[in-house]
Amino acid sequence: MTELFKIFKLTEERAAEIEAMPDEPHFHDFEELLVGMEGSLDHFIDFRKEEFDAPYVSFVTKGKIHRVIPRLKDNRCKVWVIRFRSEFIPETTFQLYSYYHDQANIVMREGDCFNRIPVLCEMMAGEMAQDGPDFGVIRQLLGTVFTIIESERRKLNPQDQNIQKTQNITFKNFLLILEENFRRPLGVDFYAEKLFMTSRNLNLICHNILQQSVTEIIETRKLIEAKNLLVSTNKTISEISFEIGFNEKSYFTNVFRKKSGQTPSEFREEMKKLIS
Repeated sequence: MTELFKIFKLTEERAAEIEAMPDEPHFHDFEELLVGMEGSLDHFIDFRKEEFDAPYVSFVTKGKIHRVIPRLKDNRCKVWVIRFRSEFIPETTFQLYSYYHDQANIVMREGDCFNRIPVLCEMMAGEMAQDGPDFGVIRQLLGTVFTIIESERRKLNPQDQNIQKTQNITFKNFLLILEENFRRPLGVDFYAEKLFMTSRNLNLICHNILQQSVTEIIETRKLIEAKNLLVSTNKTISEISFEIGFNEKSYFTNVFRKKSGQTPSEFREEMKKLIS
């Protein structure tokens, strides 16, 4: 995708075509938000398959392996599709990654809260249809959409405090540095030094926010990338292990089994069966 921002409405005809001939699991070089007003969605993402009816929202972060199959329900399907590059709203992209990691799909409640989102989508589409659209206006509207979604998520999940906790500036900076370096065989000391703090204090922050140590968070990020590579490539286990910074295949396999409950080979075979 070369444009900074794109929005369109998925029609029943196009949804029927996708349902008849679904794509293989794939990933994008852009962010994608789906706002489902009618119909249902069959979504393979975060290495599991979910099916649910509208109203819903689904956010697919850049680089995440997924497959979307919109389905007709009562011969109806109406979905707003919003695509944008990370740099379109760089100040909030990190927050979106944090909010939607392992929880890409949110089934919404019918009513005024959800009904405002399609109205904002119409406004964005209207602005894009103008000669020389004002992207400042579109950014504000898109930001409002995500704000409404998060407001509703908090109502649906009042016990979920992680969203507020991820506002911690130090933790945010740690994750940004991690994203640039997780493929390298680096430990806690490297990240602590980059943040001008001790390893102990960085571990305390990570425990307070995610109840995980720095090492566990690094391993989790490596594991996400390993799963992407296992699903989307034919690379060997050894090649994937080396690519994400493990010096030994056996150690990588042990970490993978500890966190996933299965070996990389078992995971790959399971995913093949699930998406075939």
